[in-house]
Amino acid sequence: MSENEDNELDPRIQIELEKLNTTTDEINRLEIEYDEANTTFRMLLNESTRRLKILSKKLGSCIERARPYYEALEIAKKAQQECQKAAVQFQRANEIHAAAKETVALAEQRFLSNQHEWQFDNAWQEMLNHATIKVMEAENQKAESGREHQRRATIFKTAEDCVKQLESRLQKSIIKSRPYFDEKSLCQQQLNTQKDRIETIKRDIVKTKSSYAQTLKQLEQISNEIHMKRGSVTEDILRGPREPGVGAELAPSHDELGHKNHSSLPDFNLELEKCELRSCGSSSTVSEKEELSEDLDELKVKFKELATRPVNGGEGESMDGVWESELKSTVEKMDHMMLLQECAQELDHYKSEIKDKVIET
Repeated sequence: MSENEDNELDPRIQIELEKLNTTTDEINRLEIEYDEANTTFRMLLNESTRRLKILSKKLGSCIERARPYYEALEIAKKAQQECQKAAVQFQRANEIHAAAKETVALAEQRFLSNQHEWQFDNAWQEMLNHATIKVMEAENQKAESGREHQRRATIFKTAEDCVKQLESRLQKSIIKSRPYFDEKSLCQQQLNTQKDRIETIKRDIVKTKSSYAQTLKQLEQISNEIHMKRGSVTEDILRGPREPGVGAELAPSHDELGHKNHSSLPDFNLELEKCELRSCGSSSTVSEKEELSEDLDELKVKFKELATRPVNGGEGESMDGVWESELKSTVEKMDHMMLLQECAQELDHYKSEIKDKVIET
């Protein structure tokens, strides 16, 4: 049977095969774009960690001292966003309530002005009842939104107070460490943008593959219809042109590649946190707090030993200079660790206070 005769059998076959070819090209293009986006993400992450490590070594311990402020600042920003969302919802509920009340008022006014012509029947009563129920629902929603807005505002106020107190207390460390945290924020924005791009491409791949699968089903349905009408001879004709365009083996590889690449994306926030020098302990986790406490205890023991050494040891004048330098260094380390410990406790206090506000309200 000739190609013209084949086309005359059912022109839908050629249309669906062209769709398959177009969709396959699109999937291949998206996969290349997806791989490139993943590569770009990893390059950005490597460059970000490199820059942050350099800044961390350059600025030193001020980063750790200022950390409670920046953690509190992040909490305050999130609390502000939630407060703003609640304010928008309250405003919307207020507008809906006002509109519902106006509907009832207009309906009553309209009836009163035409009561000599209209009859207050069951249909009118049902309509008025329905409008009244809408008003009550809107009023309840308005009250609930108002309470939620007040709750969010209280949480934000507490978080904001925490930021102000820490800013006042840690001002020098905050100013000195700002280049590091500004750079970290910029890195996070860049990586988030690239991650969003990867997610968008992945969704496009899934969507295109779904279209691909649908076209395959459509071809199969056409094949079955023709087989029923024209018998096995037509099925033999269809088997030839369908094989190159179907590409059934491509679909699993798209799935595997997409899931594999997606799952292998590292947690960039965790990677960025690793860039920071924490030689003096950290206020971020329980284990690090315990480590800080142990180091502080060791320094206290060392301080006691140094404090009694000149009296009991009787070192000469040359040794006194070494002793004074060692004692001064120990005191400075103790002051620094005690400050970190106080900042960690203060931040935990504010976090706990914010949590209590949530529960109370």
